[in-house]
Amino acid sequence: MEVVIVPDATAGGELIAGALATLLRRKPDALLGVATGSTPLPIYEALAAKVRAGAVDASRARICQLDEYVGLPAGHPESYRSVVLREVVEPLGLGEDSFMGPDGSAEDVQAACEAYDRALSEAGGVDLQLLGIGTDGHIGFNEPCSSLASRTRIKTLTRQTREDNARFFDSLDEVPHHVITQGIGTILEARHLVLLATGEGKADAVAHAVEGPVAALVPASALQLHPHATVVVDEAAAAKLKLADYFRATYAAKPDWQGI
Repeated sequence: MEVVIVPDATAGGELIAGALATLLRRKPDALLGVATGSTPLPIYEALAAKVRAGAVDASRARICQLDEYVGLPAGHPESYRSVVLREVVEPLGLGEDSFMGPDGSAEDVQAACEAYDRALSEAGGVDLQLLGIGTDGHIGFNEPCSSLASRTRIKTLTRQTREDNARFFDSLDEVPHHVITQGIGTILEARHLVLLATGEGKADAVAHAVEGPVAALVPASALQLHPHATVVVDEAAAAKLKLADYFRATYAAKPDWQGI
């Protein structure tokens, strides 16, 4: 696992967007796994700016979802399909045919989960998966004590997660109780995992995930098992890392050709 400490969220977004651009130059039809929420927005904004400036061609890129609410219609403005189309697909100049995600409004939710796992595999696998981290250490919607071998499935959200997401709805009552999420085992199959965390509220979760033991209690700690995982954190989110100085030194000495 590589840990990169950046000054702020904007710098983190620019760094990761640069890695995405490098990937697309090498593999124009790369399958990019995206996360939702406010944390990754600087990534999407920076990548879209590179596309507009002609610095990278994203016209053949493919986009896939990490998770989806259960019970919201696909056209609901806060369904993750709508969010990804609005914040990623459209700004990159892509069409809906470049996008894939689980069907949260399916009558048979379990079948939809299994179908999405198959679809990711049949698409050749995810080349780079973007991740955020919850204050309790969750990734995707794999809440604490999720199996580290789990596949795409339905999960019940904790009250804390629903409260964290209530800002996107008119009230807490409107936040769904269930989601479809890629499982930790599914996530770990991506070729490169990139987690971005910003703000002091994520400092404990980052420290447990990066420096603590691998444990289902902290789902993000599973990134320690991945051969190519990058954790990008701003100074506030890095505040409780015991090895922060070491992480700064190793990144400063890293050859440019290695990228992230």
